Amino acid sequence: MWGMIATWRMALEGTEEGGKLLQQGGTAGDALAAGIPAVESNPLFKSVGYGGLPNREGVVELDAGYMDGTSLAVGAVASVHDIASPFLVAKDLSRRGINSVLVSAGAEAYASAHGFERKSMLTERAQILYENRMKEEDAELHPYRGHDTVGMIALDQQGDMAAGTSTSGLFMKDPGRVGDSPMVGSGFYADSQYGAAVATGLGEDMMKGCISHEIVRRMKDGQPVQQACEDALNELAARLERAGRTVGDMSVVAMANDGSWGCATNMKKDFSFVAFREGEAAQVYVASHQDGRTSWQPASQEWLDAYMEERRKPAVRI
Repeated sequence: MWGMIATWRMALEGTEEGGKLLQQGGTAGDALAAGIPAVESNPLFKSVGYGGLPNREGVVELDAGYMDGTSLAVGAVASVHDIASPFLVAKDLSRRGINSVLVSAGAEAYASAHGFERKSMLTERAQILYENRMKEEDAELHPYRGHDTVGMIALDQQGDMAAGTSTSGLFMKDPGRVGDSPMVGSGFYADSQYGAAVATGLGEDMMKGCISHEIVRRMKDGQPVQQACEDALNELAARLERAGRTVGDMSVVAMANDGSWGCATNMKKDFSFVAFREGEAAQVYVASHQDGRTSWQPASQEWLDAYMEERRKPAVRI
């Protein structure tokens, strides 16, 4: 059994590319190396890679992480500028026993020294959206105005698993801000003996529960993948609420080492994800949360068309 699962509709084409490699006997790591850069290079998606929305100073800062579930090797980069695929740099760093997590100038120097593509990641569209935002009277940070992490999991025919993430983080974030995405155990975690999980949403909240590791730990303890996702997310949200916090949006997807998968969200509507397994077509699902439970259904063609229409709208200066 091979399979993939990923956060958000934006991961559809990348998941299809990665799945084709798995069908042909490719590795879980190779599948992610095809899938996540496909999202990073698409300027229509404003929260990942090229076209990502900038920080308060108008600079696109990128974070990414990778974990091999068999060797437990990890690599991550944070607060990097002008790297075409921060995920590929993170994956390459996972081959190192030390110095496998690099930030800012150190990560950029490593990328340049090892031949990774460098280019300006600020598109004209993102620049216009930034300028418009700066003209608004209330320029405070709103996390979900253009922020979603791509998280992706792969299981190959050999039973090996891998997990990865990539994001440009919160729109209008403070320079140097790092969320959960490159944090091992928070934004992503993989253990081929049990399963893997990735997260998307307000990183400052998800880091408080090391949510991806917690889901895998629950699978190790025998919980089915769906129960592990829901219990981990619900318990974290409840804990934050008891502490008097307003809980941000949080969503997770996970896959067990048998190919079964699960999803949990605290969003009332429209958290989307993609699943692709042996014997099935790649499918976009739309999930929602009600009364402590997450439910989902296949995305309708109307929903899919509206999603892409919104992302193709040109940016107009105000």
